[in-house]
Amino acid sequence: MTDRADTILLQGIRLEGPHGATEAERSMPQLLEVDLVVEVDLAPAASSDELADTVDYGPLVEICRSTIETGSYRLLERIAGTIAEQVLATPAVRGCTVRVRKLAVPIDADLDFAQVEIYRTR
Repeated sequence: MTDRADTILLQGIRLEGPHGATEAERSMPQLLEVDLVVEVDLAPAASSDELADTVDYGPLVEICRSTIETGSYRLLERIAGTIAEQVLATPAVRGCTVRVRKLAVPIDADLDFAQVEIYRTR
């Protein structure tokens, strides 16, 4: 027996929304990228091959979409926390890791992105 959890990974979900620390950032849609790692017991689905025995990816993506496309937040931390809170309300989800990346960072530096990562459990 192991303590390692089974996971579902949804990586690179790209969405736009009015987010940023400044009013200028929030006045234009910002491209964000989300990775979502969901801890769930996958043994039932591995045995049955039935969608009803796992967590459907579609509603997880919709949580990310609705948070980013309909909300307006100043901080990536708040976006990640909102997504995690809603994912944990999904039956069978034991925990989740949410990474949110801002691909165009408005600072004078050569960097690929800014990212936050949070981990939450029930």
